[in-house]
Amino acid sequence: MSDAREVLAAATRRYRRTETAHEEARQETINAVLAALRAGIGPTEVERLSPFTGAYIRKVAREAGVPPASPGPKRTARAG
Repeated sequence: MSDAREVLAAATRRYRRTETAHEEARQETINAVLAALRAGIGPTEVERLSPFTGAYIRKVAREAGVPPASPGPKRTARAG
């Protein structure tokens, strides 16, 4: 087997070993995103703190029945 084939086969094995853990972490993050939105954290801040795009956050929020944020400027939490 060529080096490139060996590298590809090893990478594929590693990917398959970690696929379940990655999916579990993704679902945990989605749950945290939804909890943050329900707690009143604005979508812009949720996007900043998460690995997801604003469009994806809106999609999962709508699917989970989280109402859209009201229009207009949002207050942001201060670091400190």
